[in-house]
Amino acid sequence: MRLAKQHLDVGFSTDDWDAAERFWGHDVGLPYEEYLKIGAGVRQHRFGALGSVVKVNHAREALPAEPTVLRRLRIASARVDRPTLLHAPDGAEVELVPPGHEGVVGIGIVQAVADAVDARRFWVDALGGEPVGDGRYRLGDTIVWCVRTPGLAPMTTRHGAGFRYLTVQVFDVDAEHARIVGLGFHEEQAPVTLGETARISFVRGSDGLYVEVSQRANLTGPLPRG
Repeated sequence: MRLAKQHLDVGFSTDDWDAAERFWGHDVGLPYEEYLKIGAGVRQHRFGALGSVVKVNHAREALPAEPTVLRRLRIASARVDRPTLLHAPDGAEVELVPPGHEGVVGIGIVQAVADAVDARRFWVDALGGEPVGDGRYRLGDTIVWCVRTPGLAPMTTRHGAGFRYLTVQVFDVDAEHARIVGLGFHEEQAPVTLGETARISFVRGSDGLYVEVSQRANLTGPLPRG
């Protein structure tokens, strides 16, 4: 996979923007970058995280509690000298760690998995991650921990509160999407163009993990027609 940005982005959903704004801006200490109206009663607020983007999607309607295999976001932070666990208003775990702690220089992601072999196939074969330890992968400068969890309830929807999906930025979304689906992973949404901003698709990996494959014009140049 040819990355257009060496950092994964992460997507959260909330129905309480005021509480979410205080948490991400004040408690976590991330700078607010941008606001996007993405339709269907959802507004996306974007916070910067050392090259990654924390996308907080604010839904107008109440969100249900739905299973997620995304268990924790780790963020390198000069605010702390030891790992410090915080909880977002929806209960999502966010851990601030000293820069470089366990290899985290930007963000780290903890994913629960039922099958370590299937998780490796998704992170390595589909997304191009580099194995860097038992159940641990590096994609760009993002570290991912896959923690085997017996009896895991898979994800079945992106519609729900909390930590919901990941985003990988690429140069050619159509080619990467086709390649991932060709490996046998589920196509959640075929590529679509969002104005002049981005062309995106969604695939699902191990245990139903939702991953947005994105080609953003500000990273790759003008978008293809389609």
